[in-house]
Amino acid sequence: MTVYLDNAATTKVCTEAADVAYKIMTEGFGNPSSTHKMGRDARAVLEESRVTLAKAIGAKPEEVFFTSCGSESDNWAILSGSDLMKRRGNHIISSEVEHAAVLRSLDILEKRGFEVTRLKPEKDGSISVDSVMDALREDTILVSLMLVNNETGGITDISEISQSMKIRGSAALLHTDAVQGFLKVPFSAKSLGADMISVSGHKIHAPKGIGAIYVRGGTKALNLSPLIVGGGHESGKRSGTEGLPQIAAFAKAAELGTSLFEAFHRNMSELKELAIRRLTDENEGLQVLSGKAPHILSISLPGYKSEVMMNYLDGLGIFVSKSSACKKGGRSYVLEALGLPNKVIDGTLRISFSRFSTEDEVNALCNGIRSAREKLYPVLH
Repeated sequence: MTVYLDNAATTKVCTEAADVAYKIMTEGFGNPSSTHKMGRDARAVLEESRVTLAKAIGAKPEEVFFTSCGSESDNWAILSGSDLMKRRGNHIISSEVEHAAVLRSLDILEKRGFEVTRLKPEKDGSISVDSVMDALREDTILVSLMLVNNETGGITDISEISQSMKIRGSAALLHTDAVQGFLKVPFSAKSLGADMISVSGHKIHAPKGIGAIYVRGGTKALNLSPLIVGGGHESGKRSGTEGLPQIAAFAKAAELGTSLFEAFHRNMSELKELAIRRLTDENEGLQVLSGKAPHILSISLPGYKSEVMMNYLDGLGIFVSKSSACKKGGRSYVLEALGLPNKVIDGTLRISFSRFSTEDEVNALCNGIRSAREKLYPVLH
């Protein structure tokens, strides 16, 4: 049995989304910018998909723009958002535990003369509202914080941050990378109150290579300059012929994720609880590092090497990770930012669930970890 529990890295494409993509590739393959019937039909699919995704986000269709991935959405929000607001100041607030797409964008901005405050996380990887408010200044022009941390599952209260910024009268734009939160924790564009929200398809059972950004209507954020110029696609905001198969599949996966959200959320939460119960009962000294997101469980077995444990599990057909798949090699900068001892960091495994995860998979994982400890570390065991 294959046990795939690395869904925070990517998810299996659901049959419904794959079928839609295949149909577009083989039948409805017209260019949405073409004016003949096949082009018009393709344009109709594009806009129907935008309506569907907007509904899943709780937004208006004209507030949603398709991108190639969550990283592009993050880059666009941060680089163009700071450029849009630079006449008001040069101060940006983010954190030490953001996705690399955010951190590298901030590095670029610092080289351009912007000042970046990187906040330290709470013990679960979330960012406190108080720390944001303490860092907020009159010249702050952008706040960018992840909704759900991709390694710990810690949830940052973006809604409260948005409300607090308004109370303070801040003119700064608020961006959130919601890639790990979209259809995993309940939210809408209205409830978050963010000006820009990044989401991605391959985390919700759509193909890789498709993402989107929500840009709140009626605000200055709609004046974001494009990162990619050319034929003026996506209302002039993001040029390049739209990847219609991926877009339609993204919309289908989002539609399913929305209609079955409660069932999916409950299933992942129950599996996470089962895993925590078994792992803590059967492994003395095991530490649970996770936040409240239902699909991410971060654990550590201090004294055991995560790389060795992963390789052993891999041989059993059980797939987990030791940190974000976006970070190759070295220790996790997220876990280092939490101030954890090296022994804890080096023994950390990230287990992540999806709507396809099962109780049998969780039990196989727990059995595999117990077997690894007994065979690889008999002295410690």
